[in-house]
Amino acid sequence: MDGNTETLARYNVRISGEGSRTLVFAHGFGCDQNMWRFVAPRFEDRYRVVLFDYLGMGGSDHGAYDPQRYGRLSAYAEDLVEIGQALDLSDAVLVAHSVSSMIGALATLQAPGMFSQLVMVGPSPCYFNDDGYAGGFERADLEGLLDMMDRNYIGWAAQLAPAIMKNAERPELTEELQRSFCSTDPVVAKRFAEATFLSDNRADLARLTTPALILQCADDAIAPVEVGRYMHARMPDSTLHYLSATGHCPHMSHPDETSAAIDKYLSALAA
Repeated sequence: MDGNTETLARYNVRISGEGSRTLVFAHGFGCDQNMWRFVAPRFEDRYRVVLFDYLGMGGSDHGAYDPQRYGRLSAYAEDLVEIGQALDLSDAVLVAHSVSSMIGALATLQAPGMFSQLVMVGPSPCYFNDDGYAGGFERADLEGLLDMMDRNYIGWAAQLAPAIMKNAERPELTEELQRSFCSTDPVVAKRFAEATFLSDNRADLARLTTPALILQCADDAIAPVEVGRYMHARMPDSTLHYLSATGHCPHMSHPDETSAAIDKYLSALAA
């Protein structure tokens, strides 16, 4: 097995579709590539579609996970770049959910030219409130959530999943997200949660010159409207689009609207 094949196997990379350009779909915290199943197939007739799992999640090589290394988002960005190099990517599009939006931004800064457009679904550069910045959470509350992961992981998942999904009329989606959280090794989940919720990448926004679409959901407890506006104001080449979708996972709860917004943005750039 050559190095590229080993890399693709390590991150459970799946490739489908056909087209001259590649769309890479990056999942969010506590999830895996399966969460894109309502959106990614819609692009297979025009793009090569790439799905993967971060180490420690989904079908990735769990034995390769290093808890010390993955206490920082830049480690996940390095892995994304490694996947891109194994696929010889250039001029690709990264469609990233939640924390993967900033992972993708860091990857773009590490490897200019690998991704020529970013689609950020519910992004946030910083989840805690700080000196006039409204991130959505007090830092003490985030630290309390992290502490709860140690004390009662199942209870933590049961509390967080409905707050994230925010579509009470579709309980099956909340249940799926909760199962995804619970199927993740608690050590992996805790480290990823620390890297996600305690990170502060606000200073990186001005450096991000790659064209980006920010998809802002309504009633999103994780990435509120103020965060989307903040990012748009500080990213040199960004487009802010408001979805009517509620919650933090529109690719699951509102795949039609999410897919249409992505398609419209990419089509406009190609015109």
